[in-house]
This record gives sequence, C-alpha cells and structure tokens, in this order.
Amino acid sequence: MSTIMNEKIESIYRQIVNRNPGEVEFHQAVREVLETLGLVLDKHPEYMEQKLIERICEPERQIIFRVPWMDDKGEIHINRGFRVQFSSVMGPYKGGLRFHPSVYLGIIKFLGFEQIFKNALTGMPIGGAKGGSDFNPKGKSDAEIMRFCQSFMTELHKYIGEYTDVPAGDIGVGGREIGYLFGQYKRLTGRFESGVITGKGMAYGGSLVRKEATGYGLVYFTELMLQTRKKSFDGKTVVVSGAGNVAIYAMEKVQQLGGKVIACSDSNGYIYDADGIKLDTIKQIKEVEYKRLKEYIKYHPNAEYKENGSIWDIPCDIAMPCATQNELNEKHAEKLIKNGCFCVTEGANMPSTPRAIHLFQSSNVLYAPGKATNAGGVATSALEMQQNACRDTWKFDYTDARLQTIMRDIHKTCFETAEEYGFKGNYLMGANIAGFTRVADAMIPLGLI
Repeated sequence: MSTIMNEKIESIYRQIVNRNPGEVEFHQAVREVLETLGLVLDKHPEYMEQKLIERICEPERQIIFRVPWMDDKGEIHINRGFRVQFSSVMGPYKGGLRFHPSVYLGIIKFLGFEQIFKNALTGMPIGGAKGGSDFNPKGKSDAEIMRFCQSFMTELHKYIGEYTDVPAGDIGVGGREIGYLFGQYKRLTGRFESGVITGKGMAYGGSLVRKEATGYGLVYFTELMLQTRKKSFDGKTVVVSGAGNVAIYAMEKVQQLGGKVIACSDSNGYIYDADGIKLDTIKQIKEVEYKRLKEYIKYHPNAEYKENGSIWDIPCDIAMPCATQNELNEKHAEKLIKNGCFCVTEGANMPSTPRAIHLFQSSNVLYAPGKATNAGGVATSALEMQQNACRDTWKFDYTDARLQTIMRDIHKTCFETAEEYGFKGNYLMGANIAGFTRVADAMIPLGLI
C-alpha cells in the first residue's frame, strides 16, 4: 500500500487532524482508509463534489457523559461515558461498548469510524457507532459492575432504541455486563425492547452463535483466504493473541478445522503450549473464574507462561491478533515473517500498525484487516436483531450457516473489489474501497443531511 495520498485527499486528511487534535487512533484509522481511495475518486468524481469524505469522517453525534457509582466500601467514583453515533445512512447505529481504562474520545471515534465500513461490508442494514467508558471492570465485584452498568445506562438510554442505536459488547463488556445494561434499560423505559441491545443471554432474547460469531467468522474468512493459495488450516500452527470471546472461539474453530493453536495471551502475559492449547481450561479460567491466564500452568505444568516478552516471537504458520489496537508493530511483523508466518488475519480492531501492514504486504504474507475479518460479530448481532423483531429464535446450525454465508460474501466482495481496482489479493484495498463505496452510494440519494 502506498503511503502517498492524492493531494486533495491529503488536504482533507490535514483538516480532519486539525479538527480532532490529539485523537491519534482516529487519525490512524482515517488515514488507512483515505490512502486507498485515490482510484475510487478518479472513477467517482461525484464523491468529491458531494464532500462525502468530509461528511463520513464527521460523526453525526458525539455524546459524552458523567457516570457516578459507588463501590462496595461506600466510596464514590466518577467515570466518563461515551457514545459516538457516526453514521446512520445504512440503518440504525450499531456498534459495541468498551469498558477499559484506556478509553477516551479518540479510541471511541476510531472504533466507530471502522464500524461504519465493517457494517457496510456485512450487507446488513446497520449504521456505525461505538461507545464505552474508562471504567475498569477487572477486580470489581459483580455488585460493583452492576451499579456501574446501571449508572451508565441511566444516561445512555436517552439516546438508543431498536430503530435508533443498538449497542453490543466489546472489551470489558460481556454477557454479565449486557444483562445489567439491558435490565436497567427495561427498568427505565418500562418496555421489553429486546432489539435495543445485542449479545444478550438466551434466557432473555439472545441469539445462538452470537458469543462465538466474531471468532468463528474470523476463521471462516481466513480459511477462504488460505484457499486462494491452495492451503488450509489442517496441520498448521496458529498463534492467537487475547483470551476473550474473539480469541477463545477463534481457537475453537481453528482446532475444529485441524489447526493447532500453540499460544494465546491476556494483558499480563502469554501461554505457550507446544502440545496445543487446551481450550476447556482457557474457558474455565476466563469464562467461569474470571482469572488471569497464568492459572493455565497449574492445570498443564508442561506449558510455559511468560509475563514479559511478545507472543509474536513464537514461530507459527498463521497469526491472529485478537486483543487490541496496535498490538502488533513493525518489529513483531519482522519476527513473524522471519519465522515463516505466511498469513495474518485480524480478530481485533486495527491491531496491526501501518508499518507492520506494509511489511506483511511487501513480503507476500496473506493479510486482511479487521473491518473485513472480524465482521462476523456485528453480522450475527444483526441476525439477533432480526430474531428479536419477529419474536423468533433460530437453531445454532441455521445461524452458523447464515454467518458462514455472510463471511463468504464479505471475502468475495473484498477479493473482487481489489482485483477490479488493480490490486489483486490486497484485502486491505478491497475492504476499504468496498466499504466506502457502499456507504457513499447510500449517502448521495438521501441529500445533504
């Protein structure tokens, strides 16, 4: 990918940076998309005339609010809540909530911006948004998390609804948090509006496959990429960063397809198990006990736990960054390539730095961005919304088949779009161009809004 942008696009980018100072992740996400649009704008001058780039890069609404809550000792804490409703041109705003101490406006805006194009690629009628708080759920009791979620939703509920904005989970927001959030929404509105939030438990309107969807979708997409080079997961070694929903269910599907996951990580360190990660143990530690990954070696003493160092130093055939943004940098990319890694697909949002992506592409490593590869989660959220709208529940196999079809369509769209613009095999170009043009073509008929 060239880092030289069209002069007009460069000027727009500088304006965006000046209008949004200090939001470095947002700047990075915008630049990554704009760098790929030169040929698109040559082909569609109406996009420039209508100032679609400027309009897409400016959120429709940004909401920042105070979240006061009390801990178990009676001490009062104040956190900050966010919801950036970026684009509703293709449907109601849709995107997750992230609870993590690193959260600030720039993080939420980068995630919301990515979400616009990710959602467009799914082919589902959903717009793009993101939200969250700088609250840290780690080390908090269930009662403290409940009180925080109730306070957060007390403000957020004014701005969401099944035809307006439909949040979901992200880092720090799993089934427990979704339950507390939905419960408070129901309490405040007096309505059982199940379509207002996704990722719900099966007992109160959730969808089968939703928990697995992002990880499964990532692997389905990766499998299709491998097939373009007459390869498969069978017998391949895989390293997956993270130990949340995305990582756990990516590992599960990799194992089902014959791959061997040898390492995974959390924010404290990583586990290396040469015999293959034992997924039942990971699920027990992370989904039941809510403990750190280092507990793994108590069950499997032959495995290694490393508190410092990089998981990307481990030789592997396929790497799947599923933790957080910019976790995989140029130095990590060099190490992966040197050790023979031939495929990198993203389960997290923007986990690879621009220099790392450049190295992958220049080294003929199969690479695809998160806005394409991890779109299975939001796609299945849209399927959950469908089930809620018609008061229905679908079987696991049926929903999983729908997910596979969606991921197949996204792969086809990215592959064919890249080829159309002269970048065969470049999934980053294909995803960015296809996502942008779908949104742009929906914006023009609606007028200047």
